Amino acid sequence: MIIKSPINLDLTINSGQTSQPPWYKNGDVYSNVVLVGGEPVIFNVWQSGEYLEYDYLGDISDKQAGDCLRYIFDLDFDLTGFYKYLNQHDELKDMSGFCNGLRLFLAPDPFECVISSICSANNSIKRWTKSVFDIKQKWGDRHQNYYMFPKSKDLLKVYLDDEEEFNSSHIQNIEECTDNLKNCGVGYRAPYIRKASELFTIEMNLSEIYSMEYGGAFENILNVPGVGPKVADCILLYGFNFKEAFPSDVWIKRIVSHLYFDGKDISVPKVREFGMEKFKKNAGYVQLYMFHYARMSGLMKKLKK
Repeated sequence: MIIKSPINLDLTINSGQTSQPPWYKNGDVYSNVVLVGGEPVIFNVWQSGEYLEYDYLGDISDKQAGDCLRYIFDLDFDLTGFYKYLNQHDELKDMSGFCNGLRLFLAPDPFECVISSICSANNSIKRWTKSVFDIKQKWGDRHQNYYMFPKSKDLLKVYLDDEEEFNSSHIQNIEECTDNLKNCGVGYRAPYIRKASELFTIEMNLSEIYSMEYGGAFENILNVPGVGPKVADCILLYGFNFKEAFPSDVWIKRIVSHLYFDGKDISVPKVREFGMEKFKKNAGYVQLYMFHYARMSGLMKKLKK
């Protein structure tokens, strides 16, 4: 089956968006298990010309399968219209040439996005994606060779580190302690992961974020331990499809400063405010394209100096 909406699948899946780690790859096919209407479904997706082709294994309808993939890969977003928008701005017009077919890679599980985004803070893409993979394989439900992300109530029960595991188990040698969060390479983020798991198990229904306006959603997500403005905007953009979010860090600051402020030093909060006000409903996509344009065009190396 083919969804006739243009996409660059490799670029989208491997773009470092904190919705989830990249899907498993075997040759030209990407695969993963996704919960659809409460049913675990294994999807296989691959590039077919400029479109996405797929098959699936699970007890759902073809329409449900297609709708799920349309959401995850944001295939209803009008890329052609967005490129026309970019071409109307001198500072942005070159970006579609470097990032053609790049789309949002949205989270089928918003809790996974929360933890992925917390793990991504001050971290490389390679390291945070490995951490999330490890969490899934240690404590997630297995379906064939794929793993779901654990539910918050299950992750809440996980040991923080070797010491807690050693003191709370019958293990005789602390070097044998591997069933804990820090063993997944999350470092200082382990307590944040536990507190976030507690929050979404006991106090906050994460699914309510979908029905909120951006401002209210942003304030609610800021209550999550380990989440500042940049991580909150990542969660809202990649986890809940709030396209007005403009995740801003030191790299986006440098790019925006170079493109719009003659390289002047401006604060990250001001960059976020500028991006949201200037690009409005396109802010999330502009940020996504800015970052990858800077990586792929050589601008990022120039800005490092």
